[in-house]
Amino acid sequence: MPRAAQTAAWTLRPGPFMLRAQRDFGDAFTIKIGTEPPWVMLAHPDAIREVFRGDPALLHAGKANVVLRPLLGRASVLLLDGAEHLRQRKLMLPPFHGARMAGYREMVAEIARQQIATWPRGEPLSLAPRMQAITLDVVLRVIFGVREGARLDALRARLRTMMDRIVGGPSLLAMVAAGPERIERYGIYKPALKPVDALLYEQIRERRAARGDDVLSLLLDARHDDGSAMTDAELRDELVTLLVAGHETTATALAWTAERLVRAPGGWAALQRRGEEYAEAAGKEALRLRPVLPVVVRHLRAPMAIAGLDLPAGTVVAPSIYLVHRRPEIYPDPARFDPERFLGDKPQGGTYTWIPFGGGVRRCLGAAFALMELRVVLAELGRTLDAAVVDAAPEPTRRRAITLVPARGAEVVLS
Repeated sequence: MPRAAQTAAWTLRPGPFMLRAQRDFGDAFTIKIGTEPPWVMLAHPDAIREVFRGDPALLHAGKANVVLRPLLGRASVLLLDGAEHLRQRKLMLPPFHGARMAGYREMVAEIARQQIATWPRGEPLSLAPRMQAITLDVVLRVIFGVREGARLDALRARLRTMMDRIVGGPSLLAMVAAGPERIERYGIYKPALKPVDALLYEQIRERRAARGDDVLSLLLDARHDDGSAMTDAELRDELVTLLVAGHETTATALAWTAERLVRAPGGWAALQRRGEEYAEAAGKEALRLRPVLPVVVRHLRAPMAIAGLDLPAGTVVAPSIYLVHRRPEIYPDPARFDPERFLGDKPQGGTYTWIPFGGGVRRCLGAAFALMELRVVLAELGRTLDAAVVDAAPEPTRRRAITLVPARGAEVVLS
């Protein structure tokens, strides 16, 4: 296909586009989109293993995220590669593992209860924006450490404005077209970022004076190898990174899970009956069938052999989350939504066959946190409400910037 046709197919219907290419060309094929160098799409777990276990000095993910630099800042862990990335990642890991999760769980449940209590009953509504409201409050209270009051209200309003202007809809595609250098040079995002940054720096100063039980406080205590603390600018960049990486993506996963559950025979009843265990399995199955991101991307810094292919430097290798999640030898009847796949003694899904959070040294830092949030919010939803479909037809996928979201926002009627 001509590059323009491939770009249109990738933009408008990435799932069917990838499935057709896999059918016609196999588990490794090249696509050409936009002004990007060739992308070699990989659909076999063995090839994905090669990428995730490959030398991070030669397989750069930060370069693929450089388009986000005007928003996230130059210190963001998403934009770093090699040793610099590993050092920053080491600083950020502790808040998202172990006993910390148990401490955050009740706060997430409380936020979900407060939000759900305000939702209308007995009329069609879209769950997606309501899930965004939950996950935004989780970021503000659990990660940023902002409690009730004027600062919480102001940050909530300013962050929503910033996300809608910069990340929402066609804005990120415009960012791709303009390029980060031009956006930074002309200060295109400053009007949206400046009010948010002012409040974030205020919160950082307050937490430096008095620690709390939030992620920001833990990051303030983190130390580089030379004993130095993170600067205010570093902290700002990582806070915005945690917002962008963990707010809309988790909200989208929650919306897709509800959209799938309400259409699966007995799905919502099983959620009500079986609580958090089933909620987590349903969330994992929704992430398998409706991944928020369709691929992960690595830029080759030197020639490499992957999947038996000799690839030149500059090639982009793209393990396909969407395709590996639909392999029938791993997931029988792969188009069917079945949370039971992730229950029992031998749940399906593995390191290289269930990859909604990526893999290797670039695996999402907040994966455990996101799964806890999915489990708690969905269980609270099932405990509180019944849900019925507005339209029995499954919701198609549409793009919201680089993510894949329910086209109608996960429409339901609650009671």
